[in-house]
Amino acid sequence: MNSLEKKSFYSFLALYSISSFVFIALSGYWYYTAQKSMFESNHHYKLQHIADTISEEIIHAHMEGKKLQLPELDAEVSLALIDVDDTVSHGSIMGDFFPRKAEFFEHGEYSVFVSDSPQQHLNIKFVMVQSKALFEEVRGLKQTVLGVVFLVIMIMIALAWILSKLFMRPLHQKIEQIEGFVHDTAHELNTPITALSMSVSRALKKQGYDEKILRNISISTKQLFDIYSALSYISFESKHKASDPIDVSLVLNKSVAYYKELSESKKVEIHVETEPFMFEIDEAKLSMLFGNLISNAIKYSMPNSKIELRLKEGVFSIQDEGIGIEEEKLAQIFERYNRQTEYAGGFGIGLSIVKKVSQEYGIGIDVRSEKGKGTCFTLRF
Repeated sequence: MNSLEKKSFYSFLALYSISSFVFIALSGYWYYTAQKSMFESNHHYKLQHIADTISEEIIHAHMEGKKLQLPELDAEVSLALIDVDDTVSHGSIMGDFFPRKAEFFEHGEYSVFVSDSPQQHLNIKFVMVQSKALFEEVRGLKQTVLGVVFLVIMIMIALAWILSKLFMRPLHQKIEQIEGFVHDTAHELNTPITALSMSVSRALKKQGYDEKILRNISISTKQLFDIYSALSYISFESKHKASDPIDVSLVLNKSVAYYKELSESKKVEIHVETEPFMFEIDEAKLSMLFGNLISNAIKYSMPNSKIELRLKEGVFSIQDEGIGIEEEKLAQIFERYNRQTEYAGGFGIGLSIVKKVSQEYGIGIDVRSEKGKGTCFTLRF
């Protein structure tokens, strides 16, 4: 990847990762606080229930004059009975505090519920129930949430990396196409410009000109004009406008005459069979459509071969004896910047222009080709 691609890649990766991290962290925090609140509520009611049960036992023992029998408690729960003299008459207090009122609070690792339900029966002022269960549950919850958040973040980072790669793939392909297009444009412009320069130099040395020099200048000028027309069309595509019917055969004959010098220079013979056919289309776009097909046929034809052009009953076909196209690649030939061979150079935009003009005016297009034997394009107006 070049510097621009790397910047885009890491910017997308950072943005995706940071936003995902914030979302996951907030989700984890909300889940943790909700679960912790539920644990606290459950634990509060559990300790309250134990305290109420013990208070009932104290009141019953006092009212019936029996010895106080305390129920067995879970190992995680400890009990302390505080008498009216503020001394611990049973059990012990787990911490450096002393209850002064009925309340529920946390002290260190312990949750503490203080109840005054005994109402000083048996001289007991407070029942205090203490437990570490809530602390253990919350610690376990915290470890679980942190573990899950960390795991999800790792998965999201991996997913972000994959998505960033997928996001950059079409951009990378497009940049490669553009870079290739710029390279091909420079190469294609170099050929006619060099030919023009050489022809002018020869004319100056001769202090005159001959037919060959003029033909080279004409061919090079037309090549430059074709490049300009193609680049203008793909860069400043005009909107479809209503057009008057024109005779397609006249435009076809003009296009053949336009490329006559190019075909003669390559010793490619063009046979034309036409009949008048009227069709509503912009003449410049029709010329571009025919021009791309004819110039492609000439470029990819072997020397001393021929090209057959036919226009009959609104159906145009152009058959060459060129290098042909492999069947599995036929579906890709109309893609912009797509080149199936390095045989004759080019931009890879000629056939994409043909397809776009055809779609614009509802012209059906078909192509048949055989490797090493030639290609036939058919247009149905």
